[in-house]
Amino acid sequence: MSETVSSQAVDALLPEVAALIVEALNLEIAPDEIAPDAPLFGEGLGLDSIDVLEIALVLSKRYGFQLRSDNADNVRIFASLRALTAHIASQRTK
Repeated sequence: MSETVSSQAVDALLPEVAALIVEALNLEIAPDEIAPDAPLFGEGLGLDSIDVLEIALVLSKRYGFQLRSDNADNVRIFASLRALTAHIASQRTK
């Protein structure tokens, strides 16, 4: 699978991934309130490592690929909603 995907493909997938994150974590915000380029950790959405595990499980089931906890690229992959969505778009099998 290619790491290169079009920005249009990523933009089209952003709302779906945001909705999955909100649903998986039972967040009390609307999916469109997650800024695509804001950090998912810390001052952004404020996720922690347990949240990432829950998101990884949901995304694996939905898109048919594994997000491994020992992946050296996890900091980059989970840097923002846009980075996560770009990774999904490049790796999905479903």
